[in-house]
Amino acid sequence: MFDNLVESGSHKQDLGRKGSFILGTVVIYAVLFTAVFIGGIIWYDAALGEQDLELTTLVAPVPVPQVEKAPEKQEEAKPTKAEQNVDVRKELIADVSRTELVPKEVSAKASDIPPVRRGVTTVVGTESSNAAAPISGPGTGTGIVAGPTQVNIADEPPPPPPKPTPPRAPVSGGVLNGKAISLPKPAYPAIARTAHASGTVVVQVLIDENGNVVSAHAVSGHPLLTAVAVAAARGARFSPTKLSGQPVKVTGVITYNFVAQ
Repeated sequence: MFDNLVESGSHKQDLGRKGSFILGTVVIYAVLFTAVFIGGIIWYDAALGEQDLELTTLVAPVPVPQVEKAPEKQEEAKPTKAEQNVDVRKELIADVSRTELVPKEVSAKASDIPPVRRGVTTVVGTESSNAAAPISGPGTGTGIVAGPTQVNIADEPPPPPPKPTPPRAPVSGGVLNGKAISLPKPAYPAIARTAHASGTVVVQVLIDENGNVVSAHAVSGHPLLTAVAVAAARGARFSPTKLSGQPVKVTGVITYNFVAQ
């Protein structure tokens, strides 16, 4: 039944057209891709000269030298202090039992340096210490101290400042006319002469340590005569008055007698 097959001519032509269309499309795309690729290369070469290219130089870091650690210092072995067989003193000070040595100076403050011990050899050094194993024998120890006992004298404290003496009260001198060094006479006022004023005027005065009148006021007398009497009293001078060797103030009166003119 199927021995004789007849191929249809219409299918063969259709397949030929489709194959030609696909082949043509592939060729066209290949040409377009090739043209775009070549054009891109040409355009990049043309714009390469206009680009601002920055040249970056990579510099290798400078090697930092490693600091060699200083070798740790080995603790120096401190020399052991040999046992002393003698006493060491900053100053040679004899024992108080050495009565034959007279000290140069005496102080109430005891010295902080131990005295030389009997029977022990003593040398002068920078510190004061006793021998670890003292060697005693005849003639050792006190024979090193050639001078008298030396005692350090501390500065005596300064004496306290003297207390200020309280001011003394003025001493009453009574009538001071006879004690004055200088006693000016008051002038007789013209108004008193017109009024024929007369009599005694008593002026109370205060004299300082130097003998000067520091205050004066009339106690009694004619009113027309008191002003000139007080003025004359202020100009009076007296010898300084002393009590137990100290000058003191004195209070008293000066009398003036006015005769009518």
